[in-house]
Amino acid sequence: MRVASNIFETKATRILRCLLVNVGKEWTVREVAQEARTSVGYTHAVLATLVNMKYIKRNEKNKLLLMDTELLLKRWAAYYQYTYANTFLQYYTFEKEIDSFLRRFNEKIKNEEYALTSFSGAWLVSPYVRPVDIHVYVKTTQQVEHITGLLDIKPTAGTGNVKIVIPYDDGVFYGVRSIEGIKVVSNVQLFIDLWNYSSRGEDAAKSVYEIIEKEWSQILAGDSHV
Repeated sequence: MRVASNIFETKATRILRCLLVNVGKEWTVREVAQEARTSVGYTHAVLATLVNMKYIKRNEKNKLLLMDTELLLKRWAAYYQYTYANTFLQYYTFEKEIDSFLRRFNEKIKNEEYALTSFSGAWLVSPYVRPVDIHVYVKTTQQVEHITGLLDIKPTAGTGNVKIVIPYDDGVFYGVRSIEGIKVVSNVQLFIDLWNYSSRGEDAAKSVYEIIEKEWSQILAGDSHV
């Protein structure tokens, strides 16, 4: 049986996101492949590996179900290095008030493909650590000039207070939602982006995890009453 050599490699993380964002959902291999945009053969190999590692199991309906959610998420977060995996473009805004600047996302680029992450994303989800800069995922370099123009931010040779982040894989956009009219990555993506990032990243990640844990508990408690 084919297995995956690394469950945290780029394509495999698309599958992990599907499972972790949709805790409690029962899957077939083909359903995961379609959702994750990975081939059926590759998906089968990753899922077989996850079964062998006891992260998922087949239930009485022969459907795949994620079991050890916390361990899988935290091992992925420990493996992943946000600052090294992605490409960062430095920009600057003269707007000093973060809340005022964030309103631009709703007013200026609400129809564009982007998503906040890191402390700025966490600020809208669980305001534990006030961000000093804004991290924005943008799918491609071709979109950068358009989006930065709409936001009225300028490139800088130094360290900017707005980071345009070109992701290592566009799977980071899976599960994006709108909070106060601003697009933010899923809580799963927020957690792994924060865990190894800067001195306060782990603290902010733990605050996000409290929300994740509560959501998972509610979902699994609902399943237990079906």
